[in-house]
Amino acid sequence: MLIDPSLIDQVTINSLLAVVAILVVSLLASRLLLPSSSTRTDHATFVWFAFDALIHFIFEGSFVYHSTFGRTVNTGKDMFALLWQEYAKADERWGTADVTIVSIEIMTVFVDGLICLHVLRKLISNDPSRHFWIVVVSLIELVGGWMTFAPEWLSGSQYLNTHVWLWHYVYLWFFNGLWVVIPIALIGHSYRQIICGLTLANDSQQQKKSQ
Repeated sequence: MLIDPSLIDQVTINSLLAVVAILVVSLLASRLLLPSSSTRTDHATFVWFAFDALIHFIFEGSFVYHSTFGRTVNTGKDMFALLWQEYAKADERWGTADVTIVSIEIMTVFVDGLICLHVLRKLISNDPSRHFWIVVVSLIELVGGWMTFAPEWLSGSQYLNTHVWLWHYVYLWFFNGLWVVIPIALIGHSYRQIICGLTLANDSQQQKKSQ
């Protein structure tokens, strides 16, 4: 049987529904806050950064809270502790306040999250400088992902549980893969926009000099 019913409990369902709810809020926010002249790419970018910011502040913020006040996720009893206990089935480090993970998550919440909000403001005002900040935050998230998993790969993945399909392919590959594939796509798009703008500016300067 492809899906083992014993893997899907109420915590699993609530965790996945919470992710869906954040996505829905992000979609609605893009419809309400972006100007009508915004392109589909702008809407998609807004949805991603709204989703990204909420995940950082709500989910990862709760992880930082549980892991920096003399406790761990595994000792918590509230809904966020249970959510992270679910994810810790795939990566045990998240349940025990691993110092590398906590350090990365502190940066993720207080640096990435705030830059995401900055990008959203730039999108609402259609400020082209957003492309610089999109590249910055996307690079930070790629580095954060690398520093999360590279030490595990180099040490034999002793804390990763890959023998259960849900934990391996959904929790580890799918959810973490989003923060690899999407930032790379955003960097590529913003790079092209920056180069296009610089090329136009350079052409304009050349024309002025030739006049």
